[in-house]
Amino acid sequence: MPATSPSILYRQHLDIVQQRATAALERGGFDHLLVPSGTLHYQAFDDRDYPYAVNPHFKAWAPLTRNPGSWLVFTPGHKPKLVYLQPHDYWHVVPEAPDGHWVEHFDIKIIRDANDAQQHLPKNSTRCAILGEPQSSLGKYGAYKPNNPAPVLDYLHYHRSFKTPYEVEMMREANRTGVHAHRAAERAFRAGASEFGIHLAYCQAARQDANDLPYSNIVALNEHGAILHYTERDRLPPKDIRSFLIDAGASHAGYASDITRSYATDTGGEFQALIDAVDAAQRKMCDQVRAGTDYKRIHIDAHLALAGILRDAGVLKVSPETALETGVSSAFFPHGIGHGIGLQVHDVAGFAASDSGGSIDKPAGHPYLRLTRMLEPGMAVTIEPGIYFIDMLLDEVKKNGHADAVNWDKVEALKPYGGIRIEDDVVCTDGEPENLTREAFAAAA
Repeated sequence: MPATSPSILYRQHLDIVQQRATAALERGGFDHLLVPSGTLHYQAFDDRDYPYAVNPHFKAWAPLTRNPGSWLVFTPGHKPKLVYLQPHDYWHVVPEAPDGHWVEHFDIKIIRDANDAQQHLPKNSTRCAILGEPQSSLGKYGAYKPNNPAPVLDYLHYHRSFKTPYEVEMMREANRTGVHAHRAAERAFRAGASEFGIHLAYCQAARQDANDLPYSNIVALNEHGAILHYTERDRLPPKDIRSFLIDAGASHAGYASDITRSYATDTGGEFQALIDAVDAAQRKMCDQVRAGTDYKRIHIDAHLALAGILRDAGVLKVSPETALETGVSSAFFPHGIGHGIGLQVHDVAGFAASDSGGSIDKPAGHPYLRLTRMLEPGMAVTIEPGIYFIDMLLDEVKKNGHADAVNWDKVEALKPYGGIRIEDDVVCTDGEPENLTREAFAAAA
């Protein structure tokens, strides 16, 4: 069996997860780790449930994402226990019995009622670190209520930033699925489909819907590309389709991909030239994802690079350095360069100073950066520079006395195209970074 087989990678992954859990319990002074998978949440004054989202701490152990009411129990020195809810139910599909290469690593207890989990949990709940949401409480008077102890969470969250080879492989598969769907979405755009139609083409190609995707798809035509989290999805296409921005990911075994691409209808026009320039700059930014690099430095360098592109395009009249110092660059690039990614699309511990807590501040004037740590091997991040033409932010440039820095005629000509964003998922290694997204696009081509 090859060293990269899923079963071997998973076994190695689980060994590391157990080592981390043991150390985290020691930090917190607990004997046992309990992780509920989570419960269904219901809408107010209704019996409709919201889409279920599994506890990320639960799916870090087992590749289960649709199993509310289950529990993971770990006591150092003992085989992990999976309390698996398989209810008697004729209203819904009942989860099948656990199966696959991973099940041999667990002591599996099947229960038919969620309350029956308590009999399989450690008797003294006060000795348990219980990680989850309040709704997962179990037992009389909520004896097994999640306590989320800070020393345990700080340790686990910090080290979750370092992906195991198994996790990288799961993210690689999520990128392959996402890229396949992105190509279908581009074809739908080229064929003149509406935003809603493109979204459906994406979901069909990914074979995932709202309950599967790691986040709500951003599918934006024309001016809608200037709305950073645009999710309205018009049902009819605009009369004149000029541009297309899609930010959409996919899931695999509980792990996420996060991919963004931008397109122009006129492939030889000015907006396409801007896209090409951002794409070239983004590739260089991805190459900065190397051990020992401060992620904040990549963010600041991105501002300089994007301001240089805008200056070369005739949009800015000032140097990139001046655009950065005056805040003008932030009007065109208002978000952070990226974030951690893994079990969650915006993964935890982006600001963690150490596994004992503390935080690393964001650069002054850049409130939306989601990661401030030094990059180390095993960390997985996104790199997503963007250029947008947003009225509200451009008005602030004028109010702040920097109107002379901008060629407003050029801005007016480009505003109908909305914006540009290009995003890849990149893993930091001991050497060259591994770009999971570009790798998947190259394979698909």
